Amino acid sequence: MAHTAHHGPMARVGSWLNTDGRPHPVENGLAAVTLLLGAVAVITAIFPALHAVSCWTGLVGIATGGWTQLISATTAQRFVAVTGLGAAAVGFYLGMANGGMFG
Repeated sequence: MAHTAHHGPMARVGSWLNTDGRPHPVENGLAAVTLLLGAVAVITAIFPALHAVSCWTGLVGIATGGWTQLISATTAQRFVAVTGLGAAAVGFYLGMANGGMFG
């Protein structure tokens, strides 16, 4: 069978991360979650009153990004994961500077 089977409109959402031609749904999902957590951590780090949110989302983003780096299969996945990982780390450190995880 020479044709690729697509199952609905959501089948191609993460396809630009699959540069090797094979699907990697777990790796793509973890890369997207890392990027989302990094964005939330950086955005909440702008507001000093949200330091606890910034710290916790940054910490979870750092852990998720580290795991994603270990299991990623393509360069595009690593690019998204490193971008999210860096943003999560910046958000975590700024949140720690503004009051920490429990303060």
